[in-house]
Amino acid sequence: MTGQIYHVGLTVSDIDKSIAFYRDILGLRFIGEILMEGKETDALFQRKNCRARVAYLNGSNELHMPPVELIQFLDTEIQNKKSDLFSTSISELCFYTNDIEKTYHKLLEYKVECLSPPQDFDFTSTGFGKSKAFYFKDPDGIILEMMQPL
Repeated sequence: MTGQIYHVGLTVSDIDKSIAFYRDILGLRFIGEILMEGKETDALFQRKNCRARVAYLNGSNELHMPPVELIQFLDTEIQNKKSDLFSTSISELCFYTNDIEKTYHKLLEYKVECLSPPQDFDFTSTGFGKSKAFYFKDPDGIILEMMQPL
């Protein structure tokens, strides 16, 4: 009944600022933007006169790699709740890198809040292999993860 992940959506407060972050700092490719409005949009989001700017960015041309969908609702006040790894929700969105140390230092140069330096993990005994990873935040405080399989 369910197939591959089509996209991962994030509600943001300033779509232009978020596009710049995901494109210029994380290096995702901007695919395009749409404006959603009308009775179908109202029904989908369960809100009258709902309007939303929606942008898509991706780090791959591969079909099986879903894009990030950024949504900014227009004419609606957005509640900016603190991201929390220990609450039920999407805890983080993870990105792949082939040089985690370089990526970590690049994010620091851009003054991106990183929750720790890259950490080493060894899950070879359970079949998941070795990796390095760290968490960081986007402009809205959404928690993201950077991972390098080793």
